[in-house]
Amino acid sequence: MSGYNELMCFVRQTEALSQAAGRLGWDQQTVMPRGANAQRSEEMAALEEVLHARRTDPRLGEWLEVAQAPDEAAAANLRELRRDYARHAKVPARLAAELARLTPLAQSAWEDARAAGDVAAFVPWLSQMIALRREEGQAIADGGDPYDALMADYEPETDSATVAAIFDSMRPRLVALRESILGADTPPALTGQFPQAEQMRLSRKLAEQFGYDFTRGRIDLAVHPFSSGSGDDVRITTRVDERDPFNCLYSTLHEVGHGAYEQGVDAAHLLTPIGRGASMGVHESQSRIYENQLGRSASYCYWLFGAMTSEFGALAIADAEAFYAAVNRVTKGYIRTEADEVQYNLHIMLRFDLERALIRGDLSPNALEEAWNARFQEDFGYPVDKPANGVLQDVHWAVGLFGYFPTYALGNLYAGCLHKAMRVALPDLDAQLRAGDLAPATGWLHENLQRFGALRSPRDTIANACGFAPDADPLMVYLEEKFSALYRL
Repeated sequence: MSGYNELMCFVRQTEALSQAAGRLGWDQQTVMPRGANAQRSEEMAALEEVLHARRTDPRLGEWLEVAQAPDEAAAANLRELRRDYARHAKVPARLAAELARLTPLAQSAWEDARAAGDVAAFVPWLSQMIALRREEGQAIADGGDPYDALMADYEPETDSATVAAIFDSMRPRLVALRESILGADTPPALTGQFPQAEQMRLSRKLAEQFGYDFTRGRIDLAVHPFSSGSGDDVRITTRVDERDPFNCLYSTLHEVGHGAYEQGVDAAHLLTPIGRGASMGVHESQSRIYENQLGRSASYCYWLFGAMTSEFGALAIADAEAFYAAVNRVTKGYIRTEADEVQYNLHIMLRFDLERALIRGDLSPNALEEAWNARFQEDFGYPVDKPANGVLQDVHWAVGLFGYFPTYALGNLYAGCLHKAMRVALPDLDAQLRAGDLAPATGWLHENLQRFGALRSPRDTIANACGFAPDADPLMVYLEEKFSALYRL
């Protein structure tokens, strides 16, 4: 057996164990009984100790020194393995296990605190998580910026200074567009009662329409929608509010974007380092283009209006044009996942600045709620009404995902580029969407991006699909044109 083949045999076993650990995480957030939480914490810690030992096994270093890549995919696997090995070798096994042990407990504490509106009850758990993640970031950074080190887990080959510059360029145009919109007449909202069973039935129909393969996946309910897994076992979740079906339907489309990406990676890459998304920013580009540029387009809303009428009966909306306006309403609100396309990135910018300050030690967890509320008032112009709509709304910090939030905005940026290229490649796209035919659009994404997994770096993945280097302008032009037309600015 060659050095490369021997290495990959070992790596595939590690990847399989990692997938099993991920399944435990999915189980915890969907069907696990609450009383199992403490035991699950120990199970996750035990698995993480095994995984960390494999990811730092000295044999990996020896194999990586001598392994020769027989082809492009092998070269990409070696690139990913060398980066991962260097990163994991810097993290003590004790720290990796402590983080795995804390995560289920902190998540459960967040769920209870969110339901009770009790920030003080969650702060001790958050403080523990920040301390461990800061220690991890410092170990990986080796004297550099610990936040940048953590962010690289989700978006390799970028840093917080680059992201901050992108955000600084986008913020004035977003704020100006929002102010113009909020000064115009607001279209009516969709009102009524929409039973859970019917919402879930329609969600499943939409998931299938957008290419999600239920023979290799499933959809469940969760407090905070997410996707999990890769290859032949990719699971998604959504949530239901019987007064707001858009929450369920567009959460589903968002997670289908993630799930379809993982299901769409070439089967030859299964259980290898490149058998997954190129980065979380690229991942988010799929979820955001499914949810927004496709799912919230005027053409698709024409089809969806008919589908909802068939499912729920007559709606309190006159026609497809009014339905499209209701789907894309820009109004005051608190929740990131429910935010319109114009204001969404402003929510991300707030979180980016706060979490960077937390990891760098410039902001105390005890002062986080006050800092959040002040920043929200500054950015959005009205006060936070309760913690569940403010600092407790997202699960990310409870489970230690510091450095993850910027990838949402990068995903929007990448989606803007992909949409521009897709429009050129598919001149009949609007007619297809109006007919509810998503196959050309999702097929284009599969052919040009999804099947490659992490074969290329994140920016090269987008550039290869689009034919040009990614930047923010396509997204901003799309937003300005779409909402200027909608609100007759």
